[in-house]
Amino acid sequence: MSHDSIKPLADAIVRLHGATFAPEGGAMPAQPVPPAQRQEPAYLAALHACSTLGFIAIDAETLAQAWQAQSERLGRFDPARWPDDPRDFGLAGADPALAFPECPRALGLYGVLPDAQWVGRMARAGVPTVQLRFKSEDREAIAREVRAAVAAVEGTGALLFINDHWREAIAAGAYGVHVGQEDLDALAGDDLQAIHAAGLRLGVSTHGYAEMVRAHAVQPSYIALGAVFPTTLKKMATAPQGLARLDAYVRLMGQYPLVAIGGISADLFAAVRATGVGSVAVVRALVNAEDPQAAAHALMQRMRDPVL
Repeated sequence: MSHDSIKPLADAIVRLHGATFAPEGGAMPAQPVPPAQRQEPAYLAALHACSTLGFIAIDAETLAQAWQAQSERLGRFDPARWPDDPRDFGLAGADPALAFPECPRALGLYGVLPDAQWVGRMARAGVPTVQLRFKSEDREAIAREVRAAVAAVEGTGALLFINDHWREAIAAGAYGVHVGQEDLDALAGDDLQAIHAAGLRLGVSTHGYAEMVRAHAVQPSYIALGAVFPTTLKKMATAPQGLARLDAYVRLMGQYPLVAIGGISADLFAAVRATGVGSVAVVRALVNAEDPQAAAHALMQRMRDPVL
């Protein structure tokens, strides 16, 4: 297909969706168009348009493939119809027997915390879901901290996920494990089977369409979507996703419990919850608060407030 024949189709997608899907924080930074993997008009138009809209290469490719699948399913190319049907992303037909154990659809306020002391403090304050994100190269220190975190939530009702350290989580009897994409890719099949066999829940971080599809391949217990807004806690490979992209991700991945994360302050809770996510994860809003217990209670109230 010539560029001249594709350009009107791509321009139509950009015109219809540019204001919605531009990254949070200003003008959309166009990305280089990745090499085309096929030659159908719908695919090529979407590949160019999504790159113009600022989607990184793997996400532009994932969207282009979905737009082609949607066009084939509908029997026509519709530039107004942003793909959000799981079938068009290959997300249908998974084997329920291979899925990780279920967790609540609404995990509520989700505190991501640096050590076992913080885990216990927030669990006792009533935070329903907590994650130990303990950074160390000392395996014995990691094992001690994981055991301490498991002990700290006993009797509180809080669900405890351990970031990355799945072996220690299994040994200590944690509720679940949370992994990022790089950690997920590093897990061998036997590792995933060990986590599954131990009955632990699995949460997976995602930062766009391609990573959501990758996460679905292991059928985790929940999927985290971020970073929604700018965050200084870690360097992100993708621009902040913004509320419109988050809303589209929720429509696509609604079969899973979903957690929004990344730069979400108290005043943004209502807008984030309006997308349909069942949980909002916070770090600084708790650990940097002058009164962490009071901050936790205020944020939990925002999770209970009606969504307009």
